[in-house]
Amino acid sequence: MKLLDLTLTTPQLNLACDEAILDLCESGFEEEILRFWEPTEYFVVLGYTNKLLENINAATCSSLQIPVLRRCSGGGTVVQGPGCFNYTLVLDSLQNPELTSIGSTTNFVLSRHREVIEQIAQEPVLLSGISDLTIRNLKFSGNAQRRKKRFILFHGTFLIGMDIALIEKVLLHPTEEPEYRGGRSHESFLINLQCSSSSLRSALRRVWSAKEKLSSLPCGSIEKLASGRYSDQDWIARR
Repeated sequence: MKLLDLTLTTPQLNLACDEAILDLCESGFEEEILRFWEPTEYFVVLGYTNKLLENINAATCSSLQIPVLRRCSGGGTVVQGPGCFNYTLVLDSLQNPELTSIGSTTNFVLSRHREVIEQIAQEPVLLSGISDLTIRNLKFSGNAQRRKKRFILFHGTFLIGMDIALIEKVLLHPTEEPEYRGGRSHESFLINLQCSSSSLRSALRRVWSAKEKLSSLPCGSIEKLASGRYSDQDWIARR
């Protein structure tokens, strides 16, 4: 598996990068990729099918100058920013029969992550809901995927120092929630994992055997996606 440890300069570029490396693999690169990135500014990211006004407090986002974007994968709406550690996997479904469905892919990836996080946190970690990782029934990692004919984009976030009070201000209560959430507010439902980004890097590189760096980046595709769809307010705000 190739390693890409790269945080780009804008939220649009970082979201576009995930889609571009998925397209790269699907178009013939045929290598699996593990990417890490850590945002330096706050922004909201809608899941592919999320409705903007059902998920965010638009007035608060505007007053705090927090941009709202949309990603290419499913899952719920999240706030990104300092204290979020993001990983991206591009996986080859032809090489692994456990990647044949959404559920089996989720279990394949998060079972590995659960085990390594238990070693770091020194306490039980559970796979909860559809694609969450939790400690003491509190969520510290959410995950999503996008599937193409051969390759799968599976990406997620670990909270390791995020301003959870800000999440409470910016996001509305979700219209759909996993049963284990039990109606809890964002502040009562989320927790920061007590670990460093360097320890997560080491653990995930080890579990995915990501040793060799990705030698070339599809810069043109990233820039085109970032300046196009990821900056298109009609696409972001679509119903």
